[in-house]
Amino acid sequence: MTHAVSEAWSRPALFWVDAVPEGGEVVLEGAEGRHAADVRRVRSGEVVLLGDGAGTRARARVTDVGKSRVTTKVLERRADDEPPLRITLAQALVKGDRAELAVELATEAGVDAILPWRAERCVARWDDGVRGEKALARWRATAREAAKQARRARVPDVAPPATTRDLAARDADAVLVLEATATESLAGVALPDRGELVLVVGPEGGVTDDERALLAGAGAREVRLGPGVLRTSSAAAVALGALGARTGRWG
Repeated sequence: MTHAVSEAWSRPALFWVDAVPEGGEVVLEGAEGRHAADVRRVRSGEVVLLGDGAGTRARARVTDVGKSRVTTKVLERRADDEPPLRITLAQALVKGDRAELAVELATEAGVDAILPWRAERCVARWDDGVRGEKALARWRATAREAAKQARRARVPDVAPPATTRDLAARDADAVLVLEATATESLAGVALPDRGELVLVVGPEGGVTDDERALLAGAGAREVRLGPGVLRTSSAAAVALGALGARTGRWG
């Protein structure tokens, strides 16, 4: 069931749990217990949010606070439906801290899934071994923390990295490639009512002609955001804001 945003479900601090029960006691321990007790310093009587990251949250009252341990009692539980139109971000690999910034901003802006893209001009390169696994784990951890910060019911799924051919072969209802020189604006492009929309953000050096041709051949459309050129780490968040307003996701 979809619910409107309210102060009761957006203001309290959110903590992740494995499962959200309909009622009863829930104890926060480990990393979440430390965050609640030692970082957020919650107090007995305070109301917090508990979430499973998969769409279900609960309002819960704190009944006891110990060292790195918080006991709560569930007051109310709710489940949020996925939006009719899911947005997947195909984000080109970015070097350094800007990679995590791109994931963080996109998650806060409401993206539903993130697909790391191995574009030709990416400066960053993910190996298929341990280094690549660590980089993917950082993206996933960043999405999880950003979803918590935004009080989101769902943590965006971060898939293993994909090539341009993988993107072209994806069975999406619409694919939009952000391109500063595009003649069509994101503000006016036709959007599907439901299904999956893939938003493609290229690397610092831009999308190559070969990549543009391959994606266009698969039905992708190039769109611009505005007169300026945004960094690859912030472009997705700006586009997601526009899409949120246009599709009613932010209604």
